[in-house]
Amino acid sequence: MDMSESTRLAAGHLPEGDRALVDGVLAGQRRALAKTITLLESTREDHRLRAGAVLNALLPHSGRAVRVGISGVPGAGKSTFIEALGLMLIEAGHRVAVLAVDPSSSLSGGSILGDKTRMELLCQREEAFIRPSPSSGSLGGVADKTREAMLVCEAAGFDVIIVETVGVGQSETTVAGMVDVFVLLQLPNAGDDLQAIKKGIVEIADLVVINKADLNPKAAAFARAQWHNALAMLRHVSPHWSPSVITMSALHKEGIAEFWQEIERYRTTMTTHGEWEARRRHQSLAWMWSLIDSGLRHAFKQHPDVCRNLPDFCQAVEAGQMTPTVAARQLLGALKL
Repeated sequence: MDMSESTRLAAGHLPEGDRALVDGVLAGQRRALAKTITLLESTREDHRLRAGAVLNALLPHSGRAVRVGISGVPGAGKSTFIEALGLMLIEAGHRVAVLAVDPSSSLSGGSILGDKTRMELLCQREEAFIRPSPSSGSLGGVADKTREAMLVCEAAGFDVIIVETVGVGQSETTVAGMVDVFVLLQLPNAGDDLQAIKKGIVEIADLVVINKADLNPKAAAFARAQWHNALAMLRHVSPHWSPSVITMSALHKEGIAEFWQEIERYRTTMTTHGEWEARRRHQSLAWMWSLIDSGLRHAFKQHPDVCRNLPDFCQAVEAGQMTPTVAARQLLGALKL
C-alpha cells in the first residue's frame, strides 16, 4: 500500500470494495458482517489501515445495543445459558450477537472454536450471529479485536451483544472493561470455594448467576447466600447498584426471564444516575490507551537497533550476565524517548 492510499484511508475515503462492506453491514448482511470482522482481525498493516477506515465509517451507527459480558469457570454452562438467553431474547423481538472467545493453544496457536456446535439452535436463527474467535494469546483470553467486532455488530442492527470469555486468568477484568454489565456464572457447589476467588473479580461483578441449580437446590441456595454476603462486604464500582445473586437452570430454561429483568433493572438504575454513558466514555478512553501501549510495544520490536541487539541482550539476561533492568533501559534507549 503506497503513501497516497494510506492517506486516503486515514482521511476516511473508502475504496469501492470497503464501501460495499460498510453498506452491507448497515443493511444487516451476514456475509458483509463476517468479512468485516475478518478484516478487523487481520494483522497485515494494509488491512489494519482499511479496517480502521471501515470502523470509522460504521462508528456513528453503533452504540445502541446492550453489551453483556459472560464469564465463569469451565463447566459452568456458559454456552447453554447464552443459547437459552439468546432464544428468549429473539422471541421477544431482539437481535442477538454472540462474540465467543476460545482459548488458543500456546503450542500450535490453534483453537477449537466449538461454540457454534454447542449453540446449535441459536446459530440456526436469522436474528442471531455467533462469531467464535481465537484468543490468540491476548490478555485474559479476550481477542484483541473483540471491541471492534462489537461495534460492527451494533452497526449491523444487533441490539444485544454478548461477549463470552474463556473464564480463566484475567479474562473477567478484561471483558468487564468493554461491556455495560458483567455477569459471573458460578456452579451450585462454588460456595465452599469462595475464599479462592480473587477480590478484584468479585468487585467487578454486576450480577452473579448460580447456574445448574436444579442439580442440587440446597447447594445452590447455600452458594447464593455466601455470594450475597461476600458482595455486601465489598465496595463496588457504582454506589447506586448492589450486585444481585440469582439461581437458575439454563438447561431447563428456568430463571432466564428473571435474569433479563435484572439486566433491565440494572440498565434503568445506571441510566437514571448518568452512569451508563459515563461508563462507556471511560471504557473508550481506556481502550485508546491500551491501543497506544500495544502500538508502542509493536514499534519497539520493529526498531532496527532493537532488532539488532535484542537477541544478545536476551541471551545475556538468561545467562545472568546482565540484569533485566539494565537490558530494558538500554533497549528502550534506542527509541530516544
